[in-house]
Amino acid sequence: MLTIYRNKDDFIRSSGGPSGSLPSHVIWIDLLNPTAEEKAFVESRTNVRIPSLELLSEIEASSRLAIDHDTVYLSVPAVAQGDTPDAYLSPVGFILTQRLLVTVRFAPLSSVDIVAERVRRDETLESPVAVFMALLETMVDRGADILERLGAELDKVSRSVFRGDPARPRHAMRSNNALRRALIAVGGTGDRLTLARDALLGIGRIAPFVLSLRKSWILPEFEARLEAVVKDVASLNDYESHLSNKVQFLLDAILGLINIQQNDIFKVLTIVSVVGIPPTLVAGIYGMNFKYMPELNWVAGYPFGLALVALSAIIPLAWFKWRGWF
Repeated sequence: MLTIYRNKDDFIRSSGGPSGSLPSHVIWIDLLNPTAEEKAFVESRTNVRIPSLELLSEIEASSRLAIDHDTVYLSVPAVAQGDTPDAYLSPVGFILTQRLLVTVRFAPLSSVDIVAERVRRDETLESPVAVFMALLETMVDRGADILERLGAELDKVSRSVFRGDPARPRHAMRSNNALRRALIAVGGTGDRLTLARDALLGIGRIAPFVLSLRKSWILPEFEARLEAVVKDVASLNDYESHLSNKVQFLLDAILGLINIQQNDIFKVLTIVSVVGIPPTLVAGIYGMNFKYMPELNWVAGYPFGLALVALSAIIPLAWFKWRGWF
């Protein structure tokens, strides 16, 4: 999909016009999953090359940060569907010149939609650099929102894991299931933190790069805003590191609690099996088919046998309790 800002009365699409010519009021062209025809149209009107998905997805710095004469080519991974558990990284390309900004993306991004709405409403966004700065700042804001939400989710999981009432123990199986759910939630949060870190890393690279170009058409106002973006990204990276450490801590803690729960179950089974051995021995002795067994002729033989079975179970149970094994 090809969107042109500001394309008054759809002039560009309706007018043939010579190649390489654009009205002065056009400051931004956005390409979403562009077709070959749309890419050829933009290239013929702007005299820039539109990168492919494969090129934008390359991770080396030379592919993400480049300048060709007076045209700046940038790419950064962005988090698509960041408000959902199905978030994923999708590359975004920026082609910045003095007269025009071209963005190339392959997934809907809420940050681009926000800036597009601002461009429609705010006439002060009158230059490509202003739109570029608005996109960077919005992407940083969105990254901060995602990190704050992930931090709140981790706090919720932490409370559920560590702040239960020890005076009201839960059923072991239900407790294990709750810990497994917490483990899955923490793992999912860790995956989304990784996506946010990659996106912030990309923004943290392109902002200093653009700042270092010292182009005359990048006004001091925008240089100051670029420096602010660099500082914001640095602070968000610190916060992301804190959340990553918390994810690792929660993973270790939950796995440890699951092991404790399982050990408790095995301990109960072990105690039951050990306590059951003496009564089994007593029952085996009196179950032997010998002709002469004095207890068989006693009037109190049956109660004596039951008492002996009960006593043989109570003595090891009391000893385990005295030792503090349960």
